[in-house]
Amino acid sequence: MPEADTIFPDSLPLTVQSIAEQLRACGLQAGQTVLVHSSMSSLGWISGGAVAVIQALLQVLGEDGTLMMPTHTTSNTEPKYWQNPPVPAHWWPIIREHRPAYDPTITPTRMMGAIAELFRTWPGAIRSAHPAFSFAAIGPNAAYLTAGHSLEDGLGEASPIGKLYELDGYVLLLGVPHSNNTSLHLAEYRADWPGKRTVRQGAAMLVDGERRWVEYDDLDLDADDFQTIGAAYERQIGYTPCRVGRATVRFLRQRPLVDFAVEYMNANRK
Repeated sequence: MPEADTIFPDSLPLTVQSIAEQLRACGLQAGQTVLVHSSMSSLGWISGGAVAVIQALLQVLGEDGTLMMPTHTTSNTEPKYWQNPPVPAHWWPIIREHRPAYDPTITPTRMMGAIAELFRTWPGAIRSAHPAFSFAAIGPNAAYLTAGHSLEDGLGEASPIGKLYELDGYVLLLGVPHSNNTSLHLAEYRADWPGKRTVRQGAAMLVDGERRWVEYDDLDLDADDFQTIGAAYERQIGYTPCRVGRATVRFLRQRPLVDFAVEYMNANRK
């Protein structure tokens, strides 16, 4: 979105302080462990941009809180599955052979937004090792959340979102819908439906210091019903979203949401 489209003369610019106050009004508190999905443009014009948003989040959570964001690199996957956009089949072997290996210190995010892209470089951030579905975190639980992120469990039990479930953490959807709610993928790993399947994935990785294309099996992910699941859960618990700036914001405990999603998928997926 062009910056001019975030300027509304009938409103004030957002600041670190105003964002922090509105986040507290949504339920964010010191000491919590929170996974944040975000769209900076949805918030309106911010004095300080992504820096101000991250500073506000860290200010509210305090030294005892842990902030985590998805830092996915979905372009480092098997190219024959790509749909957004698809690439010609004769490109596939070239991509497999030449794509640079995932490096948590330099590999950029893809389609995660400006806030998550900045967060992965923030002082003290720890980024997990998964070449496609990494997460970055800051705070007392950061090392635990990001450790041991195996290839075959990209968004499953041993992933950062699986560990967030163990910690009874929270999800903050900052201007994005449930279709962006990565925690619902954890429900996919746990649920069982007739069409559930795995696919042969691949990624460029460093193995013993050398760049290699590594193949592995992982769940065939499908977020098509995530918005429906999220809306159904909100109706069940009587949840009303809040606002930060011009953005619609949802702040929810992750554990009951994932449990609800498992039941929904078991009952409704084909």
